[in-house]
Amino acid sequence: MHQEARAAGAVTTFILGCLAIGLVVLVVFQPPGGDSDSDASGGAAAPTWAPAIEAPVAAADPGAGITQLVDPDWATSTATATGIPERALLAYAGAAIVKAKSAPGCGLSWNTIAAIGAMESDHGRHDGSVVGEDGTVAPAIYGIQLDGVNTAEIPDSDDGAIDGDPTIDRAVGPMQLIPQTWRNWHTDGNADGVEDPQNLDDAVMATANYLCRASTHLETESGWRGAVLAYNQSEDYATGVARTAIAYAEAIGGQGAG
Repeated sequence: MHQEARAAGAVTTFILGCLAIGLVVLVVFQPPGGDSDSDASGGAAAPTWAPAIEAPVAAADPGAGITQLVDPDWATSTATATGIPERALLAYAGAAIVKAKSAPGCGLSWNTIAAIGAMESDHGRHDGSVVGEDGTVAPAIYGIQLDGVNTAEIPDSDDGAIDGDPTIDRAVGPMQLIPQTWRNWHTDGNADGVEDPQNLDDAVMATANYLCRASTHLETESGWRGAVLAYNQSEDYATGVARTAIAYAEAIGGQGAG
């Protein structure tokens, strides 16, 4: 296990946190669940977690990448209801299906992965980036230098091979993985023979693997919070993920807040 690096800034100013093998946040987007201060103004209390909802129906062939596991009709209707781009939704749901089969005790739901993707990069659309048909984002997404000024300080670990910066580490890709994390969890989610943190399928599958390693039983409050806070040790971040995941579930008539 590698040394823990922690965020130094607030959630609204580039939360950059990690557990033992360090995942990092690039940008925090306003969740679709409404005003984040509603609990302070007399509205509903901020959620502390997002209950799991049933995974979508899987296709038969897992060999062609995680997106091929997802029922296409479900993906189309869910994308319309939630506002998640369909290409991104296929990656999130496909990763959840993989984990449901390979680690059934994890309980990771697609809407939690989607909420993290929304918070990290607006589903791969940060700063004008576009997700291609193969899942690769263009232009590539790089976070700010993790120089310890308003972020965790993470010295260069890859000589710029992953993050393009030979002086200090940056988070990379649509799920904002730091180089150290990508080296630990690298995977080929779209089955093209290339492992690329700038590819949504690869990055989402690596994120799902990390979350299920960080915690188990994400269908429970304690398990869910353990995983999300391992991803970023900020209560504000966890609340944002919970709000967003709940909003996605409610958009398709799923389970609401716990």
